[in-house]
Amino acid sequence: MKAQIYRIGFWLTMGCLLMIACKNAPSTNSAAQAQGIPNDTKVKEKTHIRAKKSVAEKNALEVAQSLPDFSILVKAIEAADVATAVTNEGPLAIFAPTNKAFEKLPQGTLEDLLKPQNKQKLAYILTNHVAPANYYPRVLKKHAKEGRKLFMASGEYVPLEWKDNRVYIQGIPVQKEVKVSNGWIYVIDDIIMPKNMPK
Repeated sequence: MKAQIYRIGFWLTMGCLLMIACKNAPSTNSAAQAQGIPNDTKVKEKTHIRAKKSVAEKNALEVAQSLPDFSILVKAIEAADVATAVTNEGPLAIFAPTNKAFEKLPQGTLEDLLKPQNKQKLAYILTNHVAPANYYPRVLKKHAKEGRKLFMASGEYVPLEWKDNRVYIQGIPVQKEVKVSNGWIYVIDDIIMPKNMPK
């Protein structure tokens, strides 16, 4: 009888010790944090959030400056002194010509437009690529299907069209869109030439 009582006491004591040990033992995440090792899941989540915001938190000009395909556009914006047209709070829809678009201009045209005496003409061309409204992709697609025209910062209206399963602006296909802090950039490979070019 005594032996049985000793055995019961022994197992009760061991059970208590085991419970205390489990309670005081650090969890995997707590132990890792105590050693300065970050929680992988949280790190991945934070990194993903930062990566997702990295482009959207920049305005249109900042994004253009960060991409080599827009180096000529950035140079033209600086020469025409129209940075405010693409950096204001918006929302804006900016149809951004790539370097390829400028290279399609007749020989000598770009060099001529970049001259100080042609600043007003260049500014007019560039503002003809900016629609001062929140034309996010779904809305732009809807307007294109309806054959509407966009009012541009130049004061002109530019026609939209939907064909080949994509948006066309003045006959130029939109290649892709990029979300920026003050609206959207729509990438195009041609220049939207104004109809009423200043002399």
